[in-house]
Amino acid sequence: MDAEITLLAGTAGTTIVTLLASDTWNAARNGMLALWRRVRPGQEEQVAAQLDTSRQELVDARADGDEETEREIAEEWQGRIRRLLVAHPEAATELRSLLGDLAAEAPTTVTVTQRATASGSSRVYQAGRDLHLDQR
Repeated sequence: MDAEITLLAGTAGTTIVTLLASDTWNAARNGMLALWRRVRPGQEEQVAAQLDTSRQELVDARADGDEETEREIAEEWQGRIRRLLVAHPEAATELRSLLGDLAAEAPTTVTVTQRATASGSSRVYQAGRDLHLDQR
């Protein structure tokens, strides 16, 4: 389950950052706050402030052409969401539903970046969708 939580948190963090400066920002913000309100009600105001700060930082970074800040913001949200899911794995279903709803509203242009490092005789397989391997 930990790998699944990490993957889900990664997707959620990237989605949130993608939507931070888009027209669908309010839907993403409201959805994340609803999730936090349900599982950690005492942190809702803090998370709202963090989302707003992240949004402003992203807007400023994009204006300056600072791609590293965008990656850092995504990583911060991935970590927050992963920790939330580790503590409350039952929230994964609600998060998946939220991500599905947001995907329908998301901008049509999305950039996906994959990075991998292999050492020794290791192999790395990456795919943007289905990957079928038949090695003998």
